[in-house]
Amino acid sequence: MFSKILIANRGEIALRIIRACKEMGIRTVAIYSQADRDSLHVRFADEAICIGQASASSSYLNIPAVISAAEIADVEAIHPGYGFLAENPHFAEICESCKITFIGPTPENIRLMGDKMLARTTMHKCGLPIIEGSASIIKNKEEALKIANKIGYPVIIKAAAGGGGKGMRICHNDITLASSLMTAQAEAEANFGNPSIYIEKYIENPRHIEIQVLADKYGHAVHLFERDCSIQRRHQKLVEESPSVAVDHKLRKRLGEMALRAVKTIGYVSAGTVEFLLDQNNNFYFMEMNTRIQVEHPVTETVVGIDLIKEQIRIAAGEKINLKQEEIKINGAALECRINAEDVENDFSPCPGKIETLNLPGGPGVRVDTHVYPGYTISPYYDSLIAKLITHGRDRNEAIQKMKRALEEFIIEPVKTTIPFHRQLMNNALFLRGEISTHFLQDMLKEKIEAEVQ
Repeated sequence: MFSKILIANRGEIALRIIRACKEMGIRTVAIYSQADRDSLHVRFADEAICIGQASASSSYLNIPAVISAAEIADVEAIHPGYGFLAENPHFAEICESCKITFIGPTPENIRLMGDKMLARTTMHKCGLPIIEGSASIIKNKEEALKIANKIGYPVIIKAAAGGGGKGMRICHNDITLASSLMTAQAEAEANFGNPSIYIEKYIENPRHIEIQVLADKYGHAVHLFERDCSIQRRHQKLVEESPSVAVDHKLRKRLGEMALRAVKTIGYVSAGTVEFLLDQNNNFYFMEMNTRIQVEHPVTETVVGIDLIKEQIRIAAGEKINLKQEEIKINGAALECRINAEDVENDFSPCPGKIETLNLPGGPGVRVDTHVYPGYTISPYYDSLIAKLITHGRDRNEAIQKMKRALEEFIIEPVKTTIPFHRQLMNNALFLRGEISTHFLQDMLKEKIEAEVQ
């Protein structure tokens, strides 16, 4: 096992990794930007090294600075968390060349699954169902129009190297497709340094279902069931739950088998997530694979009782997964609400500022992952996620009731957050019945605006 690990991240995930390491007897090294000097991950790590100015490009994305910190601290491994360098194959390669273990999959795994077009082709070859679409990168407008008319509208343009909704456009006719191509390419280039795009048939009102997997270096892999991540805005998840009300035992078994087939086909090692779209007829299609720990990993940890960060570290250290598929069970239900520093009434715009009053909820079945505290200043330089509120119940209804209570107790002032939105959602009749899709939030907000206009 490792004796010292550097955490190449910030915020709640850095603190989450530090906690796991402490319980495993592993010393930790935090890196931080000048803007994060007073962050809790800096306080609770055994060592901390400032690696640059506030901007991510000067600090958390600065590979030479991160590697230099790792060498100065003489660590054996680096945990990238999520975001920043977590899915950067070049960074994983540099770690290897410096004899530092990258706690994650191989550079080849990251590169293969990071290219959405290549991932789609690979998964299709190994028998996973995929959505009808272009067989290769779109070269020009004429080719795009030809493919769209062949598979039928609506279609969706996607960035081949993308994620998080960047470089994506839904098109309902030739006019919107032609006008959206260049915009999608420019956005893909700006966010991923790669303008390549492809086209898929757009599935109306699907659910976003993902399967958590763990795989070691010895060919053993298990899945930890599904998470339903359908509540999202602009392709950014806001609420996740496990299990999904739309997935029965038979479908769960099938999804798990497909996820493990994907993992074994590419020789995947580490924790990862295979993501699917589920249509209204319970047909599912491979969407993408995330080669890192997910923001929503606590939902799975809560229902299966397995610490995913510790499993990641053990796998990276060369240990075998000491889990058998038949022994992994779902215990009750869990929900996660992402608490963002955003002004919901102003189109979810970021709301940085100083937290003067903070009360965190507690009690049985309530977990809060956060890095904020009274007096903490939320920086404008990074993601607006400031906390994750997770509740666990014997069933979905009890988990929701606990979430309602916990949201009432959760006070963050004067900064505006998404807490009022989540409280509204937890009382929505359709949500309570589990009648959700990736369009749910868009429709919910539209109805609210129309009601206010009337």
